[in-house]
Formats: sequence, structure tokens, C-alpha cells
Amino acid sequence: MSKSRIWFITGASRGLGRAFAEAALAAGDRVVAAARNVEPLEELADQHPGRLVPLALDVADRGAVFDGVERAAAAFGGLDVVVNNAGGMLYGMVEEATEEQIRAHLDVNFFGAVWVAQAVLPHLRARGGGRLLQVTSMGSGGGMATVGFYGAGKAALDSVSEALAMEAEGYGVKVTIVQMGGYNTGLFTTGTTNTDPLPEYAALRTRMEEMWGDAVAPEPATAAPAVMELVALPDPPRRLIVGSQSFDHVLEMGRAQTDAYRSWEHLSRLAPG
Repeated sequence: MSKSRIWFITGASRGLGRAFAEAALAAGDRVVAAARNVEPLEELADQHPGRLVPLALDVADRGAVFDGVERAAAAFGGLDVVVNNAGGMLYGMVEEATEEQIRAHLDVNFFGAVWVAQAVLPHLRARGGGRLLQVTSMGSGGGMATVGFYGAGKAALDSVSEALAMEAEGYGVKVTIVQMGGYNTGLFTTGTTNTDPLPEYAALRTRMEEMWGDAVAPEPATAAPAVMELVALPDPPRRLIVGSQSFDHVLEMGRAQTDAYRSWEHLSRLAPG
């Protein structure tokens, strides 16, 4: 890549997207920052004249994504680093969620990320390579009550991104699945759609809320150094857990899953397949 890289970041008006945009600008790079509402980006654009272009974009609209990526690539003459970050939260039990809520959630968290990946790949190939960061979650390896659809979208994006990495690497495009830990992004407040609670789940809902607790999550800016180092690597990993505590949790979940498989190995081996 060139010394001054060109970034395209979705969900850039707040949270992790905003933190990554600020870190890229601090490194002397140029950024096209996409969000449904770009008003929060105006001050940042004023602070970095000629190096930040806000782009109003709803990633759930496939046509708008392709048009937006064309404008993003034209803004600075190409794309080097794409951060597929836009997303939201659907909070509630599986039974409670409406069809409209589920489809709207996956339209952003899964399909929106797919549309962005499809739209940017021709530009990265034309550049002779580049980086595509697929932002998922440290919890995408398994579902959990109240956030099942969030986990489902991230798990689907994980799987598609593994395939995408194999398909794109021959063109010099490096895909990394960035499994983010918990950061103070506003995901559970401004980024959340809540289901209408059913009384049958009141006790479980209370237990889950107690489990989430009141601990203060670290600020998104604390995740930016890991991402900046990641995009500078000549041979980046296909997966990266971002967050020290999250790293430990993911390894613990993996060990627990392996132990569960082993405990029922005798039943699995009754079948020859």
C-alpha cells in the first residue's frame, strides 16, 4: 500500500467506526467515513480539511452501497483499507422478535456487510490489493439469550468472511475477521432495537441483565492501536480478537465447547459419517 492510505469505514459516526477514523487521520491517512447520519462527522471533517469525506449511506440498501462505494473510491482515487463496521443490536428473546425486526436487523448486520464487500472488491483488485476488515464479535462463536439475532448475524458474517478471504487472497486482498470485545460504543443504547417482552421470560431476562452487569466498558479509542497495527502487517491474520479480556473469554469458550464434544464422543462415533 501507499504510505498515505485511503480508508473506507462504515458506521463511522460513532463508536468503533469513529475511533478508527480518528486513528487513521492521526496517522496521516485519508478517510471516507460512511454513516446513515453524517452530521456528527462534520466537526471532524473541519479539523482535517481535504482528508475526511463524510458519506451518507444506509448499508441495508444494496444499490445505495454500490453507488456510495463508487463515490468513495472517486473521492481520493481508490481504496486501500475497508472497515466493514456498521451494525446494530436487536435485544430480546427469539420468540419475542417480529419478522420485521429480524429482517431489518440482518439487513444491516449481515446483508449490509455483504453488499459492502461485494462493492469494494473490484476497487481493491484494481489497486493491486488492500485490506478488508470484517468487524464481527468475540461472541460470534455461539448464541446467548437476549442477543441471539446479533450473534446469528455476526456468525453468518464470520462464515462468509472465511470464504471471502480464500476467494480474494489471490488478488492481494487480505481479509481479516476482527472479533471485537465489549467497548463503550452505544450499541446497547442508541444502536438497539428492543423486542416487546413476554412475561414468560421475565426471570431469564432479569438474570441476563444481572449477568451483563454495570461494569464500564473501555472506550472505543483503546481498540484503535490494535487495528492500526493490524493494517500495517504485510501478512495479517485471518482472525483477530481485539480485547485482552475478550481473548481470554474466547479461549475459555473454545475449551468448554471442546470438552462438551468430548463428553459425547461415544454417541458421535455411533454414526459412520
